[in-house]
Amino acid sequence: MSVLQRLLRSPEGAIGLAILCLLAATAMSAGAFFPRDPLSIVGPALVPPFSDMAFPLGTDRLGRDVLAELVHGSRASLMVGIAAAAVALVVGALVGTLAGFAGGLIDEALMRIVDAFQVVPAFLLALAFVSVAGASLPVVVLAIALGAWTAPARLARAEVLSIRERDYVAAARVIGMRPLEIALREVLPNALAPVLALSSVIVASSVLIEAALSFLGLSDPNIVTWGSMIAEGRNVLRSAPFLSIVPGIALMLTVLGVYLFSEGLGQALAGRKART
Repeated sequence: MSVLQRLLRSPEGAIGLAILCLLAATAMSAGAFFPRDPLSIVGPALVPPFSDMAFPLGTDRLGRDVLAELVHGSRASLMVGIAAAAVALVVGALVGTLAGFAGGLIDEALMRIVDAFQVVPAFLLALAFVSVAGASLPVVVLAIALGAWTAPARLARAEVLSIRERDYVAAARVIGMRPLEIALREVLPNALAPVLALSSVIVASSVLIEAALSFLGLSDPNIVTWGSMIAEGRNVLRSAPFLSIVPGIALMLTVLGVYLFSEGLGQALAGRKART
């Protein structure tokens, strides 16, 4: 039985995969269904949900379509989550591999850098970085990755420590491969599997951190995000709570889908490993 079949047989994996597929399809089709700028004013202000079929989820304080903002906001959430996870995994895997394979002073120095980054909570680190560097999408991605790369680095180092003394690594040394070449071509690919398992957790936390930064106004004002939508609804929470509730539900479902998918994928991979 393939990993995909095992994933779909798991309730967590099937539900998580369905949520993520729906989110991805929504993000990719945002321009087709809502070609107009989601920040443009299209109707009267504060139209309640389901009261006007032209605006199924209502409008905000400025008369902008909440559904259009929600759909376009999914793009930003996915983009930030996947990009931050990719940067964190690449940097963490490289640092962990170099530290574990080199050992000695290099290992000690790199691990002390990892410790220094781990001391500061990820959100506070992102908050400080964005406050200094300015609010833009690339800066937000880099800020989130700064607090997320340490876990992949530690896991990659642990894997490399168990791999570097194996026979194929010794054979690579015998045939004259350079240490850096051995680390990147022979050791790193075999240490990646457990590191990649962290990707779903990093994506979920990245989405939450981006939403928190947007809520505080530390995001690109020209891009719709779910966090900025929640912040926009904060000022009229008593009279129009749907402005914060709708993006809040979308955010909750996204994180839930990522975690369920991670659980199902873990079970599928564990079942495959047990059979082999």
